[in-house]
Amino acid sequence: QVQLVESGGGSVQAGGSLRLSCAASGYTSGSYCMGWFRQGPGKEREGVAALHTGGGRIYYADSVKGRFTISLDNAKNTLYLQMNSLKLEDTAMYYCAAEICPGRTAEDMGLLPPGVDDPHVYDYWGQGTQVTVSL
Repeated sequence: QVQLVESGGGSVQAGGSLRLSCAASGYTSGSYCMGWFRQGPGKEREGVAALHTGGGRIYYADSVKGRFTISLDNAKNTLYLQMNSLKLEDTAMYYCAAEICPGRTAEDMGLLPPGVDDPHVYDYWGQGTQVTVSL
């Protein structure tokens, strides 16, 4: 059973930065898609950034492109989300998620894994960490 534990959330002023971490455990052999999702007050959960553990093209929501960076440290089994130039609208509960994904071929690397931005296809979720951006 995959377990995901997020940390790093908090309160920050607009324009500031935060780095979220997601410590993963319980993985079996194989490849995974891992991503960050967020859910603001009264909003649906949305994909923020996601990647395949086998590498290749990374997904970013248009609203965070150029400001957020997702990365994976395989040695530490930890997924990160570096968030810079934070805006008020980034305020949300941020969740780390993972799903078993097919392995990637060389031809796949330029493509996004199917459904990588869809929270409904992810099997494993962390408990969430709150990010609050204020003026």
